[in-house]
Amino acid sequence: MNLEAINLPGVDTKRPLVIAGPCSAESEEQVMNTAIQLAKNGCKIFRSGIWKPRTKPGGFEGVGVEGLAWLQRVKKETGMYVTTEVATAKHVEEALKADIDLLWIGARTSANPFAMQELADALQGADKPVLVKNPVNPDLELWIGAMERLNNAGITQLGAIHRGFSSFDKKIYRNLPQWHIPIELRRRIPNLPIICDPSHIGGKREMVAPLCQQAMDLGFDGLIIESHCDPDAAWSDASQQVTPDVLHYILNLLVIRSETYTTENLNELRAQIDECDNALIELLSKRMRICREIGTFKKEHDMTILQTGRYTEILDKRGAQGILCGMDASFIKNIFEGVHEESVRQQMEIINK
Repeated sequence: MNLEAINLPGVDTKRPLVIAGPCSAESEEQVMNTAIQLAKNGCKIFRSGIWKPRTKPGGFEGVGVEGLAWLQRVKKETGMYVTTEVATAKHVEEALKADIDLLWIGARTSANPFAMQELADALQGADKPVLVKNPVNPDLELWIGAMERLNNAGITQLGAIHRGFSSFDKKIYRNLPQWHIPIELRRRIPNLPIICDPSHIGGKREMVAPLCQQAMDLGFDGLIIESHCDPDAAWSDASQQVTPDVLHYILNLLVIRSETYTTENLNELRAQIDECDNALIELLSKRMRICREIGTFKKEHDMTILQTGRYTEILDKRGAQGILCGMDASFIKNIFEGVHEESVRQQMEIINK
């Protein structure tokens, strides 16, 4: 992709870039109250949802175009840049008319190539930064494809927002972080800014601080955080919003580590990692040779490849071993599911010869 740095004069380019404001613009008073507090605490970019796509109809779906005037007032009176979410060509038209400085595209929209192409066509020729949230499902190609459509339309100031991935099994998070996906995005497109949305990943305000720190530890470029002057009274996503003062406290406690600093000791440790990885590959190769021998035995004795009882036994035993060795059982399960898949593939080759 043809990318340029996001250009917002006066905004510190050092990590983290911080975008903050309420989930929804509810009233002019609420917007201005929150914005003034955030500006007082040094925030340079104000966010607020004007159009709010909801999972089910009947809830608060945003104030619409009226709220753009409130964002214009925030810009005029506080000097902050302003940003909102767009989901249709009409949204883009209205936001550009109101000179909104930065636009973002939500997870439901980025999952729809038809919608993304409509937005790309509407943004053709616009010199605005655009941030794209990951699709609701963990599909890196869909995420990249959404950004490529915008890039093909001439949008070069692009960024990604990692807001986690929807899951039926919510567990601790509202949206599962699955950090390996934005990490792979960084590997694939190194100069693409990646911003973390701890509010939507955590879903609870007490999780915002640790998720912010984790994002910084992983080298994310910025944070987009929901902040409301009275979070408990918010009309949407009340449980995940923090006050401007709490946000200021969270940001002041962040430890921003160097991305490039290395030492001789670190290089020695990395060399040990390389040795371990080489040993792992050699052991896996040996395991696959044994699997092929098992495949030959099964072929000679007309046995099915899949032995469900044995597979379950492996997953249970290896998971228990992993816990004893200080690793998460689900991590071990994922590894051995992959190993088993390759074992079955190799045995299929033997049987089908």
